[in-house]
Amino acid sequence: MSDDAEIVLMADPRIAAVPVRECGEALRDVRESGLRTGEERLDEKGYYAHLRTGVVQRLLRAQESLPAGLRLVMVEGYRPPALQREYFEEYEAELRALHPHWTATELRSAASRYVSPPEIAPHSAGAAVDLTLADADGRELDMGTPMNASPEESAGACYTHALGLSPQARANRSVLGAALSAAGLVNYPTEWWHWSYGDRYWAWRTRAAEARYGTREI
Repeated sequence: MSDDAEIVLMADPRIAAVPVRECGEALRDVRESGLRTGEERLDEKGYYAHLRTGVVQRLLRAQESLPAGLRLVMVEGYRPPALQREYFEEYEAELRALHPHWTATELRSAASRYVSPPEIAPHSAGAAVDLTLADADGRELDMGTPMNASPEESAGACYTHALGLSPQARANRSVLGAALSAAGLVNYPTEWWHWSYGDRYWAWRTRAAEARYGTREI
């Protein structure tokens, strides 16, 4: 398992301190672009399938660079702020039950390994996407853990560079990461499936002066 001490988490004050200059870019339904979507996050209004236009463009670029026969499969993009808060508070409560002696700061930091704090969440800005790889027949590749496996459920194998992965899973993560990184997205290293562009975490990782996308309500 990777060492949390080597990873800057979403709850780190340096992430919240990144300024946002909202560019006003629209949210776009990726299903209209030809990107494949999974079934895990279907919702009545299709929020899950929306991302900022600039993110969609980069995903299309990443898909074009993949080895023949592979496709990106997007599982979740935009997440309404109220839903993000619900997810964060639920996971924080789970951790509180497991670690009753942790301080509020420790709980917030640990929770942010798996769910971003609502006020800075890249998903709620339409900047983040959870995705994986599939073959030409639609079969998802072995990535070492199911998508959205928590650190507790996966014994840390959800970390992008976790130890103990099979050679095939590590290779598949490398293929995904190479394509997305080349297209300008950054990974949240506690979740192999979480990539983003234009949000505060992206700005901090790339040393951009400011984030392009802030929280949106649709």
